Amino acid sequence: MSNIRVLVVEDEAIASAAHAAYVGRVEGFELAGTAPDGQSALRLMNEFVAAGEPVELVLLDMNLPDLHGLDIARRMRSAGILADIIAITAVRELAIVRSAVAIGVVQYLIKPFTFATFSDKLENYRQFRQQLAGSGGGPGKGGASQSEVDQAFASLRAPSELPLPKGLSTSTLGSVQEFLRRQPEAVSATEVMDALGMSRVTARRYLEYLADAGTVSRTARYGTPGRPENEYRWNAR
Repeated sequence: MSNIRVLVVEDEAIASAAHAAYVGRVEGFELAGTAPDGQSALRLMNEFVAAGEPVELVLLDMNLPDLHGLDIARRMRSAGILADIIAITAVRELAIVRSAVAIGVVQYLIKPFTFATFSDKLENYRQFRQQLAGSGGGPGKGGASQSEVDQAFASLRAPSELPLPKGLSTSTLGSVQEFLRRQPEAVSATEVMDALGMSRVTARRYLEYLADAGTVSRTARYGTPGRPENEYRWNAR
């Protein structure tokens, strides 16, 4: 998959430069340009389309000097510009968030944020695109299955955005994640249990949580005595 072309729309020069630099640091993304206001952003997007190089992702500030981010998103859709949108803003009103989701904003970043948070959002978005592109889309296929669609949308949410079930700790979750990252092959709950010194039931709870969050892939492992058990593989980004 080629790099995802990104347009940064931000009126504060320092923030715009920082976000542009952030894009350049995340593998799989490339900066197409920056715009200081809504009109400039819409003009650039149309120019990119005319040149045959449309942007695929817009990092959109909600509060711009000329247009609100929601207005920009609506005008994009009216013009047939289908780029996905990640809202980057200090606005926290739930009504704005609901409206943003309704017009196709796929992620929401609240200012201020760290590069790690920014990177997680973009990497989750990239994984979302990759999963949709690889799910039943070929000629003669029946389309993506429900589980494939569910997993693709789950990848837009980082584990930290899902409520941690009672009895699970963030420190142990981090240990499980780090163990999975280092494994070249899929592992079972039993293997996590042996490596980290926890019960199999506890290991499975952490693994299922990460699978529901889209951080790991979950498949059935066959060829072992008794009932097949699930195995889990870290989703490379």
